[in-house]
Amino acid sequence: MINRNSYIEKLKAFIGKPQIKIITGIRRSGKSTVLKLLTNEIIKTDVKASEIIYLNFESFANSHLTSANSLYEEVKSKIKSTKKYYLLFDEIQEVELWEKAVNSFLVDFDVDIYITGSNSHLLSSELSTLLAGRYVEIPIYTLSFGEFLDFKKSYSDNSQNKHVLFVEYLRKGGFPVIHTLDYEEETAYQVVSDIYDSVILRDTVQRHKIRDIELLNRVIQYAFDNLGSTFSGKNVADYFKSQQRKIDINTVYNYLSALEGAFILYRVSRYDIKGKEILKTQEKFFLADISLLYATMGYRDRMISGVLENIVFLELKRRGFKVFVGKFDHREIDFVAEKKNHKIYIQVAYRLESQNTIDREFSALLAINDHYPKYVVSMDDFFTDTIEGVKHIHLSDFLLSNEI
Repeated sequence: MINRNSYIEKLKAFIGKPQIKIITGIRRSGKSTVLKLLTNEIIKTDVKASEIIYLNFESFANSHLTSANSLYEEVKSKIKSTKKYYLLFDEIQEVELWEKAVNSFLVDFDVDIYITGSNSHLLSSELSTLLAGRYVEIPIYTLSFGEFLDFKKSYSDNSQNKHVLFVEYLRKGGFPVIHTLDYEEETAYQVVSDIYDSVILRDTVQRHKIRDIELLNRVIQYAFDNLGSTFSGKNVADYFKSQQRKIDINTVYNYLSALEGAFILYRVSRYDIKGKEILKTQEKFFLADISLLYATMGYRDRMISGVLENIVFLELKRRGFKVFVGKFDHREIDFVAEKKNHKIYIQVAYRLESQNTIDREFSALLAINDHYPKYVVSMDDFFTDTIEGVKHIHLSDFLLSNEI
């Protein structure tokens, strides 16, 4: 197992603390691995293995644990003393009314609880009522470019230039399973397609009792086709109307919400930089991993701008930023990212191939008159200019930068 240090360090800060640690993310993003790595860290704090109770609810061995009552009785039978026990529950959303069991563990025993789930509605369920203020969420994403390079060192050749390796990352995406073996692109896409099918069926269709799967797939295709572009539920409904297919706007938003809940999509609001307010229309949606696009629709060069934006968006989320699409007068800023008192502005381009392109990308940032860092990020190897404080940086360097 590759140690995904950024997540382990976040979790280590909470070992032994009273908050429930909720590890969320799309299926196969590495949550189970992080939970197992965490077990090793807990043992390092002089905790005996017998005081750690690990249950994976996707394992057939635990298929009888389908309710809060059965889970409670199972854990109760394993707690043999008054010492602190560490409860690690993997994919807990498979247990009906699991929140009640977790709340009872806190009341009845001295426990430190860690849970993983593949649906964000874990946090909007009864948990928020029963355990208000007593849990912390640690989101897990697919591999960053830095983690991808770590995987390359461990599982295959890593002697190539990082800009060359970035192209492989761009084409294969970041699901960890893809990089534990030397998959060809088409085989990798088939693996990701299977992950996608599982997420759609289990975390979207079944969980939300969606009956019109064909219509759901059409909404997904629209969102994927418009990667990196702003749109609204009305845009989707109008598109379907032009195709002689009616769909209610509320249904569109319900489907998009279900896809967000399964971590297939992330919604990004627009932010008026001058007015300093979040706008309620024309959002962008990005994917949990760009390989989902290739696995469902094939690789398309024409979508490279949206793909690169998606990669930058995920990196900002991994680093704990709140991310918005910026609006400044009539201009669009690809990303306004905020974290505590830190803010950065980012424009993403494929190539700065002409003076018109350079002017367009830089001028949007130059118009913003504040002291926060501003970047134009592209795949140009030789363009290194900084223009009036706006820095240009190669995308692979941006993803590995310690300055961001």
